[in-house]
Order: sequence, then structure tokens, then C-alpha cells
Amino acid sequence: MVKIIASSVRKGNVLEVEGKLYVVLTAQNFHPGKGTPVTQVDMRRIVDGVKVSERWKTTEQVERAFVEDSAHSFLYSDDEGFHFMNPENYDQLVMDKESVGDAAAYLEEGMSVILSVHEGRALALELPRHATLEIMETEPVVKGQTASSSYKPAILSNGVRTLVPGHITPGTRVVILTEDGSYVERAKD
Repeated sequence: MVKIIASSVRKGNVLEVEGKLYVVLTAQNFHPGKGTPVTQVDMRRIVDGVKVSERWKTTEQVERAFVEDSAHSFLYSDDEGFHFMNPENYDQLVMDKESVGDAAAYLEEGMSVILSVHEGRALALELPRHATLEIMETEPVVKGQTASSSYKPAILSNGVRTLVPGHITPGTRVVILTEDGSYVERAKD
């Protein structure tokens, strides 16, 4: 176990709290005008999947569990879960649908991801920062809105809803931030 300060906790980290392992789902630092800055962390207990929220002072020490982060390729998904393969030794790991969560929408066959493995079990996955997807449908451009920086709703090829600038039309390939599904730029390919 390694002790780290609460403000450095990130999504996907594995923490040990009161002898149990948890995967961090979200971590936010709050700095109020008055009072002590705190870190709000939503976690999922690994053994039974129970979700827990914790709030620590940003300078408080928390224990980060030793996990091995290694590159894996996504193979496929089925009723058992999501299957990944280590390209170095061809070992395969399966992650359940709940552990993969929202990241499932961005997984493509052959995509390289970072898996956090603890005692032979895949606990968390880290997607590439950006994904290039096609706009399937969006609202038509409203005349006079093109000059302003207004955004309109759109549906991506993976089914995720996002907001895009007014000049983006269906069929356009765009770069999306996988962390929150937000628009980055028009794809350059």
C-alpha cells in the first residue's frame, strides 16, 4: 500500500479503506471560499459492487492499493462481460459490465486500453483520452446562429449524446473527449 493525499485521487484509482478495496468512479476537489478544501470521492467496493461516497480533507492521507496497470487490447463483449487480451503474453481477462460502466460506449474492437489488475482480476480500465466518431443525427443549422458560439445536441455513432457547434452536420467525423463525451474538434482525417 502507498499513502497518497486525497487531492491526488483520480478516476480508476484503487483505494483501500478500512481493509476493503474500492475503485474510484469520480473524484472532485472543492475549494470553498471559507473553510477547508475537500475531496469528494464516489467509489465502488470491489467484492460486492456497493457504491460509497467519501469526503476527505484534500491534505488527508489515503491508502492506494498496489495494482498493476498494463496495456490490453479490447477483443469483444458477450453475456460474460468484456474480454481483453494482454498483447505481450496473450493472457485474457474479463471485466463485468458494471465495472466497465460508461466506458463501454467507446470500446471498439482492437482498441488499446490500460487495465488496472489486482491479484489477477481486472478492476478498472482507462480509455484513450480522445475518440473519433461520426455524427449520426443533429438538429439543422439555424440561420444567424453560425457566428455565435452556441452548441446543439447531436447523437454519435456509438449512441452517446453530446453537444456540437452549429456548423457540424450529420456524417461529420469529430473528436470526442472519452472522459465526459464532450466535443473537442472536427476530425482531421
